[in-house]
Amino acid sequence: MRKFAGERLLVATHNKGKLEEIADLLAPFGVSVVGAAELNLPEPDETETTFIGNARIKAHAAAQATGLPALADDSGIAIDALDGAPGVYTADWAETPEGRDFVMAMTRAHDELEAANAPHPRTARFCCTLVLAWPDGHDEVFEGVMPGKVVWPMRGDQGHGYDPIFQPDGYLQTFGEMDRWEKNRISHRADAFRKLVAGCFG
Repeated sequence: MRKFAGERLLVATHNKGKLEEIADLLAPFGVSVVGAAELNLPEPDETETTFIGNARIKAHAAAQATGLPALADDSGIAIDALDGAPGVYTADWAETPEGRDFVMAMTRAHDELEAANAPHPRTARFCCTLVLAWPDGHDEVFEGVMPGKVVWPMRGDQGHGYDPIFQPDGYLQTFGEMDRWEKNRISHRADAFRKLVAGCFG
């Protein structure tokens, strides 16, 4: 497994919350983090049907465009009673002409579960795939998972995306009710990051 030897890492995301989360996780290693938006990088089309495929597209596009090692994440929620949907289309469910509306997306998830008469608990998991790509085309892949269940109504205004309807296993709060640093410590992304750090930064 290739170790990360540089001092600057490009994070291939335009999501400010995600960038802050990743910068915080990498701070102990003395790595400075720059986001794709700061470098005016376009967002590549995510044409794959898996988290790994889409993360690879983003990481390699950013590394090729800048000559920097690039870290990309593709993540989403997979709801068992919906055959794993929305999965890689987690963000797509929120798309509107005016931008992303996650209340609409969470309502759709609930409505589809109700239409399917899905039994409780409505198990689900947040998935995160991290790909660290180098400009020479090499990459390393790390996957993380946080199991839990979908609850209704929405609870909490912390976090982002589908957090207000996801209650992680072993907790009474939804991700939307949790302090963001507590969530960052236990999340699917934290699980993938522990593997990334052990593999490439340890």
